[in-house]
Amino acid sequence: MGFTDSKEEFIQMLDLEHKWPTWYLFKFITPRNKEDLVVALFPEGQAEVKASSKGKYLSVTAKLMMSSAQDVLDIYEKAYHIDGVLAL
Repeated sequence: MGFTDSKEEFIQMLDLEHKWPTWYLFKFITPRNKEDLVVALFPEGQAEVKASSKGKYLSVTAKLMMSSAQDVLDIYEKAYHIDGVLAL
């Protein structure tokens, strides 16, 4: 999903699926040289990093208590600007 074309739809979808505040699971796939940038999106010690089977990519997962759909969107928007990172 590109955030530039559908931020409001994304927020509405999150608001329909969640009652805030709630735990929200973030998962990103990143090239090996970008994992520090993705991990930095989360409070220290909150992100778990695992290597793919061939080691070329890493998954970064974090489960955080989020106050609103906008807070979730803010993290996705920051990740969107990291080259090569995919949100799952």
